[in-house]
Amino acid sequence: MTEEPDPRLVELAHQLFDLARQGDTERLAAYVDAGAPADLTDAQGNTLLMLAAYHGHAATVRALAERGADVDRLNDRGQSPLAGAVFKGEDDVVAALREHGADPDAGTPSARATATMFGREDLLAD
Repeated sequence: MTEEPDPRLVELAHQLFDLARQGDTERLAAYVDAGAPADLTDAQGNTLLMLAAYHGHAATVRALAERGADVDRLNDRGQSPLAGAVFKGEDDVVAALREHGADPDAGTPSARATATMFGREDLLAD
């Protein structure tokens, strides 16, 4: 029999995911600095960075990457944060991820394939 997680920790995790979606960079960074995992994932395998990227928060993406978050970590559907940002047309997020070494060929479909699909190869030009 597995032990149920502490409901306070579950609530905190939900709050951190909300901070990432909202782009509350300062508060989220403070939690990570205090020991919250930079690569905390939700039930679908989305990291804090993936949620921030998908919702267009370049400053939050940068803060998480600077704190060790994996810019190429795929969610359970095989999607990368960079591909999600390309799909959403979040140019500033794409730039932030590229600054931190995100791989345009990671994931399925990759960011490169996504950019080609939407005629946005300019987002990945070096």
